[in-house]
Amino acid sequence: MSGKSFFVDLSLCTACRGCQVACKQWKDLPAEHTRNVGSHQNPQDLSSKTIRLVRFSEARDEDGKFRWLFFPEQCRHCIEPPCKYIANMYAPGAVVQDEKTGAVIMTDKAVLPKGKVEGWEMCPYNVPRQDPKTGLFSKCDMCIDRVEMGMLPACVQSCPTGTMNFGDRADMLKLAEERLAEVKKTNPNAYLADPEDVRVIYLCETKPESYHETLVASADQRKTIMAGVSPNKTSRRGFLTALKNKA
Repeated sequence: MSGKSFFVDLSLCTACRGCQVACKQWKDLPAEHTRNVGSHQNPQDLSSKTIRLVRFSEARDEDGKFRWLFFPEQCRHCIEPPCKYIANMYAPGAVVQDEKTGAVIMTDKAVLPKGKVEGWEMCPYNVPRQDPKTGLFSKCDMCIDRVEMGMLPACVQSCPTGTMNFGDRADMLKLAEERLAEVKKTNPNAYLADPEDVRVIYLCETKPESYHETLVASADQRKTIMAGVSPNKTSRRGFLTALKNKA
């Protein structure tokens, strides 16, 4: 399989949030009004104005020792993107997949009536978010404009620790496996999150729910979403009803 991929080594992330800021700067996304809720994480969730977010989680290891876990979240650029099939049912051309890189891109046609479909209904990672005023869904597009010019995505360019990496998929998978073997020497529980299904491959040191509930995809939800776009589905309404009931 060709195309591009990210390799994100969470064992090296210091939560400097350089990637989060660089994303905002390159995409010219506005700041959001937030408030302190007892965490260094800011803002508290993804939105149409924050398409990359460094999540902060407090956890304890197997010895009961407290530790911070940092998770720079973004669109995973799925190999088979459910959002493409679901959004395009409502608005043809809403989501496209770049043939050369594999980037999953929400276009200016991704405008859906508010409440018609939620992000979690078309994405097992609950990444796409809707602008409450315009109805436009948005997410990371792999900085496709930069990549097409031979540049690194803004988040990767800004990373000072080696957490963020980007390149040809085969090279990123090789780097991920090599780094995993190294980390496993001191942390045998380390693993790669959903490497067969996505182009954003996270190296994790502990169970996924300690980072965030959607670090890895729910196999049941992915199956349900993809089943909804099969030739055997009964109706769009029936599919979404079944999906909500399953959730």
